[in-house]
This record gives sequence, structure tokens and C-alpha cells, in this order.
Amino acid sequence: MARKPERERKERPTPPPRGTSDRDKAIDALMALLAEQSFEDIGLAEVAGRAGLKLSQLRAEFGSTLAIFAAHIKDIDRAVLAGGDDMTDEPPRERLFDVLMRRLEAMAPSKEAVRSMMRSARRNPGLAFALNAMAVRSHTWMLEAAGINASGKKGALRAQGGALLFARVLGVWVHDEDPALDRTMAALDRGLASAERWDGFVGDLLSIPAAICRGTRRRRRRSRDEEEIEAA
Repeated sequence: MARKPERERKERPTPPPRGTSDRDKAIDALMALLAEQSFEDIGLAEVAGRAGLKLSQLRAEFGSTLAIFAAHIKDIDRAVLAGGDDMTDEPPRERLFDVLMRRLEAMAPSKEAVRSMMRSARRNPGLAFALNAMAVRSHTWMLEAAGINASGKKGALRAQGGALLFARVLGVWVHDEDPALDRTMAALDRGLASAERWDGFVGDLLSIPAAICRGTRRRRRRSRDEEEIEAA
């Protein structure tokens, strides 16, 4: 049976309002439209109209609606990376839990838009693939924010695993109406416990090729030494 996390959500300051640049207006417009309709039904002219921009102004900032959504994701990344308490003495799992809860808090104003985007991704494999690439990029930063190395092959696997884990947590979060987010925190805690076990397995798995290479080099060295002895 999964352990219910014995953690309390910390009160954090309300994020400052978004700026008034054309970029910010476009992002706000897309997220508002997503809360009302499907991503695939939203056109660039509709975004421009909702944002109070000319199409030429929108084009100067973005090339597609997906690029606007990617900018929103980048803003969430920046908000998470800018906040947080000093948790250097905490274990990695606790640090990552805190980082991902901060991410959910930053996403809270766009919850309906996230729900809409998830529905669209389930119907559209191409969109799902693009969103996964964005998520992996974001979770590389989330891992680093938690003090977990996200470089190299193992880091890439960690980032992909983190993206998949967080997607499952989002499936709980979008339906969790409890302000305490107990269901969401429990899902995140279970996911991180599983990821912790998987990370150890991945580490063992990635060590196998290195061990094979070392064994091959030793065999080649012995063979060369034996040939030199025979030649002498």
C-alpha cells in the first residue's frame, strides 16, 4: 500500500501578474482560449483577436500556436527555477517533490487549459510527441533544480522518466478539487518512489556496456601480451 506523504503545502507568494508585452498577451490569449475549446480548433487569427494584436504583431513573436504554448511552458520553468526554499540537506526525492509541487502551483491558474491540452494530446499523436519533447526539456531543468544530475545518457533517461511520471500526476491533478491536493501529492509520492527504484535499475543497466568494454580491453591486452611472449 502506498505511503501517504506526510508533507504540508507551504504558503507561497502569489506570482506577479504577467507583463503587457505582445508575447505575454499572446500567451494569455492562447491559455484563455484553451480553457474554452480544443487546441486544434484555435487559429492564429483567433489568438491575435483575443490578445488585441494585429496578425503582423503576433507573427513577430511566434510562428504557430504550438510555439505560443511552448513559450508558456518556458515561463512555468522560469517561475519554478526562480522560487523554492533551501533544501540542500534533504534527500533528492524530497527535493524533487518540492520542485514538482512548485510546478503544479505555477500551473494552477491554467488548470482548465492544461486539461484541454491533455484531451487534445490523447487524440493527436503528433501533438503528444511534441508535448513530450517540451516536457523532457522542462524536466531536465526540474532535475537540475532538485540537485539531480540530468546530463549524459542517464540524465536523458531521467528526464524522460520524469516527464512520463509528471504526466501521470497531471492526470490526477486536473481532477483534484481539494485545495490541499492530497490525492495529487499521494500520486506524486508514489511516482517518485517508483522512479527511485527505476533510477537504480537504470544505473545498473548503463554500467553493463562499460563493464563489457573493460572486459574486452583486458582480453585484448592479455592476448597481445601472450603474442609478445611467444614472439620472444
